[in-house]
Amino acid sequence: MATSRLQMEGDDSVLLHVTHSNLKSFAADVRFSPQMNVEAVKEKLWKKCGTSVNAMALELYDESGSKVAVLSDDTRPLGFYSPFDGFRLHIVDLDPSSVTTGGWLEDTSLVEKYTISEEDYAKRTDSYRKFKEKRVAQNPTASEVKTKEEDFMEDLCANIKVGDRCQVEPGEKRGVVKYVGRAESLGPGYWVGIQYDEPLGKHDGMVKGTRLFECPQLHGGVVRPDKVKVGDYPERDPFEEDEI
Repeated sequence: MATSRLQMEGDDSVLLHVTHSNLKSFAADVRFSPQMNVEAVKEKLWKKCGTSVNAMALELYDESGSKVAVLSDDTRPLGFYSPFDGFRLHIVDLDPSSVTTGGWLEDTSLVEKYTISEEDYAKRTDSYRKFKEKRVAQNPTASEVKTKEEDFMEDLCANIKVGDRCQVEPGEKRGVVKYVGRAESLGPGYWVGIQYDEPLGKHDGMVKGTRLFECPQLHGGVVRPDKVKVGDYPERDPFEEDEI
């Protein structure tokens, strides 16, 4: 033990894993100087967890989980208790009315939310609703244009369903419909995802980081609905030859 204490009297800091009795999700690796007294350690931890210095008790555990010491003397240096890198310093909050009790700092559902009635909200002049109404009043066509862009070619998708056999122009490429809907990464409006029968595509259904559908690599393509014809388009026989 004497050797351990001599080792801690140097200038090297020690890295401790810090836990808290009330804050189950709180865990931090904090570096301390062994020359700091226990009170200074508590001051440093107070800023991280909210437990006051006077209501804080500290326990030191080794890497196996065994309690090594209770840091009961605020005047002693941390090195007196022989901490080593990887040891756990456990904070015990002794204040029953502490800000850390009851889960308030971890479970936001326990915090009372501010609510406002629809009538009172409508009276406010600084709300987002008023700002939006003002923008629409200044440029009434902007909202209509945005809506039209978002619904671009939606009507052409009415008869296109996932699972339909199809043919895609140009090139008369055949395949099966795997996706119908919006794809914001490609642009506004509606798109159709195709799994081609042959490796004529560009991807496997992952488009600019967004997974629209799944298919073998180089069999996937996404096109506008006006390029897609659904119907009786069976797979072509690759060995089929034209009659002579």
